[in-house]
Amino acid sequence: MNDFGRTTAPFETGAVSHVGRVRSANEDNLVVRPEFGVWAVADGMGGHENGALASATVAAAIERIGATQSAPELLARLEEGVLEANAELRQRIADNGGAPMGSTLAVLLVHDRHFACVWSGDSRIYLIRAGQIAQISRDHTEVQDMVERGVLTPAEARNSPRRHVITRAIGVHDMPELDLDSGEIESEDVFVLCSDGLTEHVADDEILRAVEDAGAQQACNALLALTLQRGARDNVTVIIVRYHQDDSRNTQWMPNMRMQGNDTP
Repeated sequence: MNDFGRTTAPFETGAVSHVGRVRSANEDNLVVRPEFGVWAVADGMGGHENGALASATVAAAIERIGATQSAPELLARLEEGVLEANAELRQRIADNGGAPMGSTLAVLLVHDRHFACVWSGDSRIYLIRAGQIAQISRDHTEVQDMVERGVLTPAEARNSPRRHVITRAIGVHDMPELDLDSGEIESEDVFVLCSDGLTEHVADDEILRAVEDAGAQQACNALLALTLQRGARDNVTVIIVRYHQDDSRNTQWMPNMRMQGNDTP
């Protein structure tokens, strides 16, 4: 288990990544750069070596974003990094005879008083505000699509053998597709980013209780312990970001960002 928690005003960050109880290697990677307003979780796919390489490639591209002067610049740097990572993965796939390789991505960006959540795949982003938890991201999975079409109920989706079949990921197509949601951040807002290794075992209300009962790093540790107690069939990565500052600064994000790509791998 690696512990990445730290406090960089105005953010309190907790983070943890663990191989779990079943897997032999950790294919998750994370980015914790509060000084730049950047946090990310990447969950690799394509087998142990390929999955780890894919998520590491995506995480490295996010790490290179660095300091920016505005919200639009921060989003533009993210887009550039994702495009670079996607191109690198596509080239590796071609060089290896088409061996599958890809990574989910869940990113939180904060600049002044605004936040943006950007994602591809089934790694999630939650916002906890005023005692309520809301899933900001939408799972890019086959079963989520079926739930939205009324083919499956949410309960059936949770138990479906195809619940881990994702419909988007970085590296799967020549042009990746990301979803974006944004808003104004409020003091004491808490964001939770995680791989599906957490949400397979832990419900939303349990995430809420863990965050309300402890600081950011302690909550990460508690959620990991609960996941391990329940079998941890996959790698588990959790980032918790609590925002403390309340001031009058104001910047606007670009209204949307979408890199078009085919929806099915």
